Amino acid sequence: MKHGKIKERMFIAGAILIATAIGLTATIVFNRKQPADTAVSQKETIHLWYTDDAITDYLSSKTLDFYNQTDIRVETKLVSGLEYLEEINKASLSEDEETPDVYIITNDSLEKAYLSGLAVELDESAPIYKPSEYNDAARNAVTYDNKYVGCPFYFETSALLYNKTYLEQIAAETNNSETDVEDGQMAQESVEAEDLIPASIADILKFADMYSAPENVEYFFRWDVSDIFYNYFFIGNYISVGGDAGDDKNDIDIYNTESISTLKVYQELNQFFSIDTKETNYDTIMQEFLEGKTIYTIATSDCIKRLDDAAKNGEFAYEYGIAQLPDINIELSTRGMSVTNALVLNGYSTHKASAASLIQFLANESQHDLYETTGKIASMTRQEYDNPHVEGFVQSYADSVPIPKMLETSNFWVELEICFAKVWSGSDANTQIRQLSEQIKTQLNGVSVTEEVLEDPQVELLPAVEYEDVPMEEETQTQQTTQQE
Repeated sequence: MKHGKIKERMFIAGAILIATAIGLTATIVFNRKQPADTAVSQKETIHLWYTDDAITDYLSSKTLDFYNQTDIRVETKLVSGLEYLEEINKASLSEDEETPDVYIITNDSLEKAYLSGLAVELDESAPIYKPSEYNDAARNAVTYDNKYVGCPFYFETSALLYNKTYLEQIAAETNNSETDVEDGQMAQESVEAEDLIPASIADILKFADMYSAPENVEYFFRWDVSDIFYNYFFIGNYISVGGDAGDDKNDIDIYNTESISTLKVYQELNQFFSIDTKETNYDTIMQEFLEGKTIYTIATSDCIKRLDDAAKNGEFAYEYGIAQLPDINIELSTRGMSVTNALVLNGYSTHKASAASLIQFLANESQHDLYETTGKIASMTRQEYDNPHVEGFVQSYADSVPIPKMLETSNFWVELEICFAKVWSGSDANTQIRQLSEQIKTQLNGVSVTEEVLEDPQVELLPAVEYEDVPMEEETQTQQTTQQE
């Protein structure tokens, strides 16, 4: 949001406070144009709270549409994300403030909201009950104690971002090159750009070993190793923190042979992709990709708007693509993390029927124009998007693990990020993941837990293959022979 618009809203907010102070009885409605007459003041009014300024204009437009259809007014309120639930609770219990009837919150806070009475089970009018409207990741995200305590609105997850222009260039150069074989015949298999979209990280290393990088490329693969959101996919298929819905305290499986193996491979990658966790972050990684320095990276859905805007401004001269997160190798698969923003019905609302109608309305409308207006991808199933890159994130979301919602494990992500950082820097993977498991289980059980030490698994990213650091400038004769075979 532009600074001008922020200042404009601050000015309007100040005007509202002044108007209230001098005793004006007119109600300032969400569209700021509602006449303050007696008839209007008697209309039912409900309140919607949210934390992301990027959806301000969208909510203003949609709540106006809702008013036109139902004659129910909606006052929207942008609230700081800090102590958000506490502010909702305070407003719900205070006679001096209007109770938020509906609010938008990330799914990891749903247990706290439900146990506080700030979230209630939705009735069957909510779209979440329609089997065809949401995937399992969305349903699990808003499930607590086998109840739907929120309706999925929009999500964030990660996927593989690649430079399509470079892949086409590598494919073309490979197909145009001539490879001599012993019998004097020419042998060359045709390579398509799609063949260079990696199914695994092992594939990326093979590609780096087989093909020459375009001139401007500095890195074949580079991602933000300091942020667990971009690292989680390494381990996500082999651990469980609360089961599918992230709310089962009896379903904790962090320390196992597979989780150790994934971390050992993750540590091994440090010798191929020397990424300094202190000097790189998601913004720098994305800037390098924008400048054409990187072929593959791990990105969240915000990359689409960033790259498209840069292309329109002449700051990004490439085509790009979005694909599923790569597996580690043929034996170890991956699974990413997702965060779902949900529409929640406040248990303290005195307008529950109208609030439920608003939830239904916003959820249904989201599949039509939420992305085009806000850049947020709707959780509700949609057949197609005008922007083809969105579909890659939709597919990744369907396969993702929703961030857990248990209060006792609220620090798990910080601790897992620390675990990854230590392993990347050389600490023993077996020890680090075991200690993390013991810590989380101790928090849940209230008594000290000691895991039985597992034997360190023998794992290699690409057995019997030697690599050179990437990017590669030219193929070796050995690699050419391998290609011919």
